[in-house]
Amino acid sequence: MTKAFTDVSRVVRESGLLRRTPWFYGLVGLALILAIGGCVTGFVLLGDSWFQLLIAAALGIVFTQVAFLAHEADHRQVLASGPGNDRLARFLAVGVVGMSLSWWTTKHARHHSNPNKVGKDPDIEIDTISFIEEDAATARGIRRFITQRQGWLFFPLLLLEGLNLHALSMRHLFSRGPVKKRALEITLILARFAIFVAPVFIFLPIGMAFAFFGVQVAVFGLYMGASFAPNHKGMAIIAPDAKLDFFSKQVRTSRNIGGGWWATWLMGGLNYQIEHHLFPNMPRPALARAREIVKEQCASLNVPYTETSLWRSYAIVIDYLNRVGLAARDPFDCPMVSEYRRA
Repeated sequence: MTKAFTDVSRVVRESGLLRRTPWFYGLVGLALILAIGGCVTGFVLLGDSWFQLLIAAALGIVFTQVAFLAHEADHRQVLASGPGNDRLARFLAVGVVGMSLSWWTTKHARHHSNPNKVGKDPDIEIDTISFIEEDAATARGIRRFITQRQGWLFFPLLLLEGLNLHALSMRHLFSRGPVKKRALEITLILARFAIFVAPVFIFLPIGMAFAFFGVQVAVFGLYMGASFAPNHKGMAIIAPDAKLDFFSKQVRTSRNIGGGWWATWLMGGLNYQIEHHLFPNMPRPALARAREIVKEQCASLNVPYTETSLWRSYAIVIDYLNRVGLAARDPFDCPMVSEYRRA
């Protein structure tokens, strides 16, 4: 098993799957520019109309697609130059999407190093939702109420995830600790506010403006969460003291989503989560070919390779979160026992 990743990495390199694909990302960038231009044009033409909420929803989708591209640039998938990728990722993430890249990079690097490992992966730490039973058992008050029903509430709660991401980014940027490129990121955040947020409140009635902003952020949060949630939730949880080789750790904790090209566009390449975790700097167009190589290696080593449909993955996530949420419930919480307790 210690040679598993070395062997599959050699085949991937020899197949040329790590080469940059500037033509592909050029087309993606052009499509996003046209999409943003279309949203701005629609906003201007519609004026004082509740149909503006359709533009807000469209912007939420476009900003999520921009976030996918920023994620790829942050992983050095887009450009040949490392500093060039960093500049592109920061411009897209902060200046367009409104999320701090320094916060995201620190958090995401920890996740990639130890996916689903207790105490190491920030993506399974408590954040309203509990992802491990020990955390669910400590829930109190309103969080306990949510935890007991967290599977069913997961997707409604994602409507608030956009606000959460913006708030965490701002808290990071204005924290007392060291922040990489703090001044630049704050400048980009302010520029984004002037370009994408202020005009909404200047040209629309105040009620409509707040509705526009709410719909845009809600769609963004739901789309982001629905794209990232299927990748690891409900997969193996690694104990704090467990030791696994790199190949097994990444494959056993990740789940792919079937569907081919449409899933790749919908999820920004995150549907090939196993391959992305094994080769984080692999360009999106190469992931499908890498899948065949990785599947063959998993079959030869008897390592489970998990792939399912998008809808089935959501059912798995809901079921898993509900099972974890059971830890927050009183085992004697039933009407009959309640009657005996009162007696």
